[in-house]
Amino acid sequence: MTNGASSRPGAGGPRARGERRISNTVVALGFVSLLTDTASEMVYTQVPLFLTQVLGQGPAVVGLIEGVAESTASLFKVISGGLSDAGGRRKPLTVAGYSLSAITKPLMALAAAWPAVLLLRFLDRTGKGLRTAPRDALIAEVTAKENRGRAYGLHRAMDTVGAILGPLLGVWFLSFFIGSADRQLRALFLFAGIPGALAVLTLMFFVREKPAPPRPVPAADAGSGVGRGFSALAHWRELDPAYRRFLGIMFLFNLGNSSDAFLILRAHHFGFGQQTLLWLYAAFNVVEAVLGYSAGVLSDTVGRRPLIIAGFGIFALVYLGFALVNSATAAAIWPLFLLYGGYYTLTQGSQRAFAADFADPARRGLQIGAYHTVVGIALLPASIIGGVLYRWRPGAPFFLGAATAAICALLLASQRSPSKPAPAA
Repeated sequence: MTNGASSRPGAGGPRARGERRISNTVVALGFVSLLTDTASEMVYTQVPLFLTQVLGQGPAVVGLIEGVAESTASLFKVISGGLSDAGGRRKPLTVAGYSLSAITKPLMALAAAWPAVLLLRFLDRTGKGLRTAPRDALIAEVTAKENRGRAYGLHRAMDTVGAILGPLLGVWFLSFFIGSADRQLRALFLFAGIPGALAVLTLMFFVREKPAPPRPVPAADAGSGVGRGFSALAHWRELDPAYRRFLGIMFLFNLGNSSDAFLILRAHHFGFGQQTLLWLYAAFNVVEAVLGYSAGVLSDTVGRRPLIIAGFGIFALVYLGFALVNSATAAAIWPLFLLYGGYYTLTQGSQRAFAADFADPARRGLQIGAYHTVVGIALLPASIIGGVLYRWRPGAPFFLGAATAAICALLLASQRSPSKPAPAA
């Protein structure tokens, strides 16, 4: 056991210098996310094609399946956070979540009717919901507070590399596998099982969890696992008031943050074909992959809040651009998409680190889960509203998104940051 001043994060010496480095656990979790996103993005755009061309279903079924999938993920994020707090362990739920998602890809090859696809997408998103909050809490617990921005930034950047590799590997595989659409897609689902399995093996053998001392479950969190999981929202008043305000701002922002599918539809409306759209989406992900870690380092230096505000500002500009674009200015969609990658770069890791900074260490998984759930709950009505507005007037959902982002940037400018912990005695 190490005692003395040298063991404190703020003290000098080798230990302090070591704590400024990124933990091997964070790097391993980055590779887990990279491999998992490779598998997911390899098949994500092909599932609607499988439903319509192979199983003969229409857009209504596609919408039902994706709506159920995303709402499931948001629910399980807060449940798993509470469960990981109560058990004092993050890794078991993280392994369970990644394993569940990994097995659904090859099983999709066996689906003969759309209810089977619904079940598998439900299980896939259940896996995502189970793993997210415990994984983010695990990153926080193996990283010094002054280093969290770069840790989350690195993790997000590696996750985005997987989002680039997945579609490229999918294109490569389909170009070599000759056959009907049915055979091609089922073979692709099987192929996606390889990076998914590698992700689970990496998690099991290379991710180390810090032993946590036994912690009593607060009275407010007593009861069933589901009850503990929802207590962060059910006992809203017990959260730090500044954290509650931040969650409220995030809810409002995400009400205007409709699905990225509407950006794709807008680009397609102005003549962007299927291959061009793939390159467009790849370029968007490259921006985040290249700059994500640097943004995390910057958030440790200048703070999370300024980066999130800047990201909201970029979002407002991008959405305003998509609202105003026309046939004569369609080429502007390229720089708008690249700029949109900048929004993701500045906000995704910073928002998670900001939530982790606010969270009570004794209930960190639960309270980080509350952040993910607030965001996830808002995204479902956001996409429904976006769809209604897009049908009425294609530019309307983008005007709404630009307005809510601008309002939230102003609200966040007056948001206080988490209190710094008292210096160690």
